[in-house]
Amino acid sequence: MTQKKSFRSAFIIVTVLFFLWGFITVLVDSLIPRLKDVFELSYFQAGLVQFAFFLAYFVFSVPAGFLLSRIGYQKGVILGLVTMAVGCLLFYPAASSRLFWVFLVGYFTLAAGITILQVAANPYVSVLGSEEGASSRLNLSQAFNSLGTAIAPVVGALFLLSDTIKTSEEISVLEETEKATYYLSEAGAVQRPFLYIAAFIGLLALLFVFIKLPKVLQESPKGGYTKLLGNKLVLMGVAGIFLYVGAEVAIGSYLVNYFLDMNMAVVIFENETMKWLSESILNSDLASMDRKAIVGAFVVFYWSGAMVGRFIGAYLTKIIAPARVLAVFAILAVVLILISMNTQGLVAMWSILAVGLFNSIMFPTIFTLTIDGLGDLKPQASGLLCMAIVGGAVIPPLYGFLTDQMGFKLAMFLLIACYGYILIFGYKKLKTRTLRVST
Repeated sequence: MTQKKSFRSAFIIVTVLFFLWGFITVLVDSLIPRLKDVFELSYFQAGLVQFAFFLAYFVFSVPAGFLLSRIGYQKGVILGLVTMAVGCLLFYPAASSRLFWVFLVGYFTLAAGITILQVAANPYVSVLGSEEGASSRLNLSQAFNSLGTAIAPVVGALFLLSDTIKTSEEISVLEETEKATYYLSEAGAVQRPFLYIAAFIGLLALLFVFIKLPKVLQESPKGGYTKLLGNKLVLMGVAGIFLYVGAEVAIGSYLVNYFLDMNMAVVIFENETMKWLSESILNSDLASMDRKAIVGAFVVFYWSGAMVGRFIGAYLTKIIAPARVLAVFAILAVVLILISMNTQGLVAMWSILAVGLFNSIMFPTIFTLTIDGLGDLKPQASGLLCMAIVGGAVIPPLYGFLTDQMGFKLAMFLLIACYGYILIFGYKKLKTRTLRVST
């Protein structure tokens, strides 16, 4: 009974971490349209924000696995939280100095801390109890991660996108006192939310100093990475995570700009139902809101769709082969993107938002399908899979580059290619499972 209580407490505490990194990751997305206006960036340059954030996964995932094997989960969590807090604090001088590269350093530092947490949390949750309940526990933790991603767009719209950004030409005609006041206000709009987040992370790190987590970490066998790199299905799974995260983040990062490109702020303002919905989300009169905030409020449906779909998917994967569910969800994501590409207005808007619903089960399903049957190699496979999250650094700027060249609609062929690969991976795993059962 004591062990069960210990596992339950640890599970609750670690699940808070899932919520935290989901919230912060999507809050970064909300900041991109603001940075684009402040620094007058191209879509490709704006995509470098995600590049800096997700590059950390590629750099730190495997070292984090080695580090955790030496210092344990608890000290690793503390180190990750402290690193995250430092990253958030770096936004303060970045906003004051208005230096884009300092923002990139801050994002990279923040993501380094999240990487340490993520490499540890997924396998740790799976061993906090019986093996039969591992999938259920991981899905529940991931659902709280999705809750964080669902809340973040509203917070971003209210605190990061609600005021109008002046262009360099508008700033140049201001008097020195007016210019100083504007810069101070602009910096504060970014500084305050991340100072609060840094303080919360600091308190959480302090909590982990005093609590005791169950010690369940075991040493991984030598030569594990060599064996994994020779496993074709493992490599396919790693590529699947790379493309899934890249596509999901690319959509989330550019939704506000995509909606602005389609002039959706006017459509929302002129549609009574949409206007009411936006005002309800923002709890404010749209007449006083910037266009970015008006359309940004609807990004919540993209990320909350992932949360709802995760609960639905958790049930579906119990009664249907997970690989089959993955393949079907990938097909539906492609169909929705095609609809958005070939339509305008509310149809194009809601179809791309609905992709979030079918993104829901992709990460945990690809993750579990990849580590299935790997035995003691699962922790090392987890490191490789987390390293593949670097897809969030590669695909968004590539999507931004294609958007600069040919517009949002045609650039979506890149997203279709990503989900098409996931469909192939699901089919391969389903075929492998069928052969295993038949023999």
